[in-house]
Amino acid sequence: MVEYAKAADIAALTELRLAYLEEDHGRMSEDEFGMIRRGLPAYFKRSLNQNLFCYLIREQEEIVACAFLLVTEKPMSPAFITGRTGTVLNVYTRPACRHRGYARQIMEKLLTDAVEKELSVVELKSTEEGYQLYKAVGFVDDVPKYHLMKWYNRR
Repeated sequence: MVEYAKAADIAALTELRLAYLEEDHGRMSEDEFGMIRRGLPAYFKRSLNQNLFCYLIREQEEIVACAFLLVTEKPMSPAFITGRTGTVLNVYTRPACRHRGYARQIMEKLLTDAVEKELSVVELKSTEEGYQLYKAVGFVDDVPKYHLMKWYNRR
């Protein structure tokens, strides 16, 4: 059963985020790992159930699967008529608990909540492994007319 994270889950959310990042990005340097580990609890404390909603599945008391929905409000446009958008982050299931349908259950609940939260659009970046799941729950490929560009603070 999908549940919402609470403040008592922050330590576990931090560990799940770190596990996800290492699996997704590869081994981090000790400096990166330490900085992220130190910063995440404060981020979760500030953001949890404000603009960041964390969906969990537990087996016994252990969190085995999660996903984050980051809600942002932007100036309205035809692309997001309510101005409210969501970004899905950190869809992660512990390796020993995969292929049990947990990610699908979480995504279905997250999208039901997206309707209730009046989000105009929910977006995510998909790995090859997650692509079919996301299509199955209603995501479509987006071919923007804009180039995705980023600026990085290198200080």
